[in-house]
Amino acid sequence: MKKKGFRMEKDMTKGKPLPVILKFVLPLIIGNIFQQLYNMADTIIVGRFVGADALAAVGSTGTIMFLVVGFAQGITAGFSVLTAQRFGAKDKEGVKVSVANGILLSLIFTVAISALSMISMHGLLKLMNTPDNIFQDAYTYIMIISAGIIATIFYNLFSSYLRAVGNSRTPLVFLVFSAVLNVILDLVFIINFKMGVAGAASATILSQGISAILCLVYIYTKMPALAPNRHHWKLHSKESRHQLAMGIPMALQFAITASGTMVMQSAINLFGSTAVAAFTAANKVQNLVTQGMIAMGQTMATYSGQNFGKGDIPRIRQGVKAALQACIVYSIGAAILVCLLLKPALGLFFTGDVDMSAMLPWAKTYVYLSVIFYIPLSTIFVFRNTMQGCGYGFLPMMGGVSELIARLVVAMISMALTSYPLACFCDPAAWFTAAVFTGVSYIFVMKDIRKKYETA
Repeated sequence: MKKKGFRMEKDMTKGKPLPVILKFVLPLIIGNIFQQLYNMADTIIVGRFVGADALAAVGSTGTIMFLVVGFAQGITAGFSVLTAQRFGAKDKEGVKVSVANGILLSLIFTVAISALSMISMHGLLKLMNTPDNIFQDAYTYIMIISAGIIATIFYNLFSSYLRAVGNSRTPLVFLVFSAVLNVILDLVFIINFKMGVAGAASATILSQGISAILCLVYIYTKMPALAPNRHHWKLHSKESRHQLAMGIPMALQFAITASGTMVMQSAINLFGSTAVAAFTAANKVQNLVTQGMIAMGQTMATYSGQNFGKGDIPRIRQGVKAALQACIVYSIGAAILVCLLLKPALGLFFTGDVDMSAMLPWAKTYVYLSVIFYIPLSTIFVFRNTMQGCGYGFLPMMGGVSELIARLVVAMISMALTSYPLACFCDPAAWFTAAVFTGVSYIFVMKDIRKKYETA
């Protein structure tokens, strides 16, 4: 029976795991694809209306964006784990306290992340071997993104809260709106106002900010179970400890993974702006078709969080098994799709005066090496997010460390040998290493949870 005051958007503690998971994951896949589409819109519009060098500039900041934005996503996702657990336990007051506390903590981290990233950005681009002919555009783009990180943090925070209570559809609606708005603003800022890469970055921040505001309005008008009251607006030591214990490792896990991709980007940058532009375009296409894996991870965080809050551990294991089966099927389909889409998709990024025959070999090398390892990649999200949903942050973070080490070793060898294929192999090496680590870690975590429940 539902406790009074709860709007049970999606109770994932009931029903057969696979249908429950698939029903929740579909809106997330659509939402993630739209997010990638409006990220692609930046690069496509920049590439076609500003030029290949501008596209390379935006692409060269991709790993830095992953570092800054990924840290923000990790910290906010960690803050929402407590909300999912308390929602599963039907703790109405605890849900509101966790929401308010997470918002206040996010404000503090917004100031810190924005200031630190802006201070360090020039030196970071230099460290990554950013080519001189694209350096200024790259710096302009990433500085605007860093200055507007508040929009990214709070859109992700409010979306995470909605997902924590099983609502994966509303964030999708706002994301679609944001994607459309982003494309419109891209065209206006870049074509009409001639703002170049600055216009692309400004459009991204503005569209995310509007989405964040819409999510907040929806929470207060449609979901009173999530909306804090006046007496909730203070930092609570117990909630802060719990949320930081989850949020910081999840943020560091993103940051560590991003550091590895930055090392990889440094290796790619050595091969010139043509290679960087081709790699950027291929990476965007790959990111599009692998969004189902990320969505499955987001789903398992909510699924495991709610069921952990309820204390139904066998159901968590059943859900993981179902998710892995779905991921294997998806990975095979995604591999086929990205190979089919690569050549026609590359044409979207460049104008007719760009020699596509020069671009294609660079792009193919990266994609063909990567698709072989899609199944290990998909398992990372299932194992990692399941552990995080159960309140375990350290081992998933160490999975990020294993990725970093693998990328670093392969990248250093590729730079020493001046081998582009080896530079591209950084991703597959990292995925395989992390898949093994997180799989073993998941087994350990489930044994630890079972032991605690048996002795409780």
